[in-house]
Amino acid sequence: MSSARDEILERIRDAMGGSTPAREADYDAIPRNYVRQGSLDVDARLELLVDRLHDYGATVFHSQEGEVATAVAAALRARGKMSLLIPRDLPRAWLPDGFHFFREGASYQEVDASEGVLTDCALAIAATGSIVLRHSAGEARRALSLIPDYHLCVVFAGQVVETVPEGIQQMKAFANIPITTIAGPSATADIEMIRVKGVHGPRTFDVILVE
Repeated sequence: MSSARDEILERIRDAMGGSTPAREADYDAIPRNYVRQGSLDVDARLELLVDRLHDYGATVFHSQEGEVATAVAAALRARGKMSLLIPRDLPRAWLPDGFHFFREGASYQEVDASEGVLTDCALAIAATGSIVLRHSAGEARRALSLIPDYHLCVVFAGQVVETVPEGIQQMKAFANIPITTIAGPSATADIEMIRVKGVHGPRTFDVILVE
C-alpha cells in the first residue's frame, strides 16, 4: 500500500515539475489553460442558467425583486402544494399568505412526510446549471435538500456566475461550511440506462429566478 501511494505521489510531483506547492502563492503560479473568467453579460448569463436548468428537468419561475412571495405562490399553485418546510432565517417577506410554512426543526420523519422545502442559495453557476447551498446555522440543514420530494429554491441574478472557476472562487468565502450542489431534480440511471428520479434527493426541483 505504501509503495503504491509513494508511486502515485511521485507521479504527481513529476507532473507538477518536480515539486509540490506549499504556499498559496505557489498555487497561483501554476499554469491554468482553461477558461477562468466568463465573458457573457448579465442577460446572457441568466439565459444560459435557465437553459441548463430546463435541460435537467427543472422549472424556472421568473420574478422581480420585491415580488418573491408572488412567485412562490405561483409555484406552489402550479404544483398543487399548500405547505413547505423552510430554514429558520428565511425572509418572512418571501412567504405568501394562504399557505403554511414550517420553520426548520422537524424530525427526519416529519421532513420525509412534508410536501417539500423552500430555500435560498449561496450562488449559481450558469455553465453547469448548478445551484450551491450552504449548510450552517440559520441556513437549511442538508436533510432539507435531500429528503423532501419537492424543492423550491430562490436564486437572485447577482448570485449567478458564468463558470465553475468563478464559482469555486466565491466558495472560498465559506470553505469550512458544508455545501450541496444541485443540478436539477435528483436522478440516476441503472445498467440498462433506465432513468429514475428521486433516488438521492427531490424528484421535482423548481427555481425562482429574481432578476
